[in-house]
Amino acid sequence: MDGDPDRLPLRPDMALGLWTSWMEANVGAVRDWSGAVRPWWQVSPNDLTGTLLDAGTRRLNDVLANDPVLRSIDGLWSANPFRTIVPVDWAEVARALRTVWMLSLSRPDKAVRKAADVQAAVWTSAMEAWNDAGRRWWGMAAGKGADAAGSGSAPHGDKRFAAPEWHTNPAYRTLKEMYLLASDWLLEQGERADGLDDAERRRLTFHLRQFVDAMSPTLLLFSNPAALRRVLETGGVSLADGARNLLSDLREGRLSMVDATAFEPGRNLATTPGKVVHRNRLIELIQYQPAGGAVHAVPLLILPPWINKYYILDLQPKNSMVRHLVEQGFTVFVVSWRNPDASMDGVGFDDYMDLGPLEAADVVREITGATSINVMGYCIGGTLLAITLAWLAAKGDTRFNAATFMVSLQDFSHVGDTAVFLGEPTVDFIEQQMMERGYLDSREMSNMFNLLRSNDLIWSNVVNNYLMGNKPPAFDLLYWNSDGTRMARAAHSWYLRNTYVENNLIAPGKVRIKGEAIDLGRIPQDVYAVGAEKDHIVPWDSAWRVTQLLKGSKVRYVLASSGHIAGIINPPGGKGTYWTNGAEEPGATAQAWREKATAHSGSWWTDWTAWLAERSGRKGKPPALGSGTHPALADAPGTYVLEK
Repeated sequence: MDGDPDRLPLRPDMALGLWTSWMEANVGAVRDWSGAVRPWWQVSPNDLTGTLLDAGTRRLNDVLANDPVLRSIDGLWSANPFRTIVPVDWAEVARALRTVWMLSLSRPDKAVRKAADVQAAVWTSAMEAWNDAGRRWWGMAAGKGADAAGSGSAPHGDKRFAAPEWHTNPAYRTLKEMYLLASDWLLEQGERADGLDDAERRRLTFHLRQFVDAMSPTLLLFSNPAALRRVLETGGVSLADGARNLLSDLREGRLSMVDATAFEPGRNLATTPGKVVHRNRLIELIQYQPAGGAVHAVPLLILPPWINKYYILDLQPKNSMVRHLVEQGFTVFVVSWRNPDASMDGVGFDDYMDLGPLEAADVVREITGATSINVMGYCIGGTLLAITLAWLAAKGDTRFNAATFMVSLQDFSHVGDTAVFLGEPTVDFIEQQMMERGYLDSREMSNMFNLLRSNDLIWSNVVNNYLMGNKPPAFDLLYWNSDGTRMARAAHSWYLRNTYVENNLIAPGKVRIKGEAIDLGRIPQDVYAVGAEKDHIVPWDSAWRVTQLLKGSKVRYVLASSGHIAGIINPPGGKGTYWTNGAEEPGATAQAWREKATAHSGSWWTDWTAWLAERSGRKGKPPALGSGTHPALADAPGTYVLEK
């Protein structure tokens, strides 16, 4: 440089100046209403409509959609055996990162400022970490950051950084803070992206979240202090055990989340005594043995979701909803759905209604002698129940009395995080897969739900199984979660199209089943509906929509704490809160309902069973298990639940 006086010293802003000059030469300065020239980076995307940049950006987006690099990434990952363990779609992640990159190019001033802010925060955090280490060295009190989660957004309960080294070792603490700050920055780019609709922004943020979760320093052996400590404590045995666990999972083609030998339906799960009293090609109907003493005259039929197995409602005695209901004096029947195979390719949604709630209700009435029965639907079982009740209302059939909907959707306009997987292009792909097999494999469904909580259900197990060399935990909920079912092609295609894609149930008469127009507003039954506060599959405010759709019903809506499973499986005596609203009208919006709701400590089960008892008649002698027409065929839990 000293030998060439014409050369200017390099400065950090020269790249930005060069880019600005290029933009002005190719796009031109954009003028505001006063005629003054504004720098191009201070305008909104709408101001660039019709310019070369606008056309180029749209062309680039088209190219990215067919990018050979992204296709190569997808192809390589599809052929990678690790994909069965970590089902992240890396082509979509790469596309999301490119989108953020393009957005940063369209706003370079913001990108530079934000990058400077992040660098400053990283520097500040690093200085605090090393200063705290120095204070401890000299026996002084550490700063407030030593025991805190730090500058990033990780809460104190983030289990990934539970090891003390993440807070006391300055190197690990700096690494953690760098990761959290960079993660916050990247996710903020997705959440605040311009020019995207809600669905596109949700999809972008979801795939950025997958990338952020996968980049955690806890997932590498040499940047995970707990894993390194484990190696030293075991003399390297943990590494051998981890490799053995990995090979086993590769052989099985799935990530082990639970000790599969610890549980078995009929042995230590689904143990409430009962008999299978009816079987057809789609269901087994289980009648449960009374606990002793008198029972309510009106029996209860439960319709669990067929995307999982029914024993989520009958896990162990301490958390079994079925056992609790029996002990409260209800005569309980539960539908156990069959696990479809390729031979059931043509089973349609109307078959699920015919062979499920309608046929089961006839059997229950014949066994108990009741003219009408109470019914409960859980998740997709509740969607089927709503359609069934509307179909019966159109025919004037009164076989069902009071109805309960648990974390169930009828209006699919807001479906939470699952919207990422269930847009029309994805449904087209799912249908193509089902055409080839005759069903949707249970692992496809499992992967979808696991990715919605990838830190808890994927990456924590990667660390536990492979880096720590531990066996998967023995946990009943996780065992049930891994014991999936397949989806029959015709029924599942109808369901996805009419709910997630077209949302037809909210339009009276748009759906027709067996010649009858479905109008949810004609349902006359009293209804008890439950949503869960942190449900990522059925958002609580979407579950609340049943109060608006069932215009002919008197609906009691209850909000439970926790999520889709833990919010429902919440027996008395445990932790939990629920909210009720005693107003005559449900409120104009879910938020308006919530503002006037009253919180109650404990389990919402007590509120529900009190409501149900009022609609279940007087108590009397319990009915026999089965009848001459429908004799007992097998002990509970039956045979369909054992099918793999």
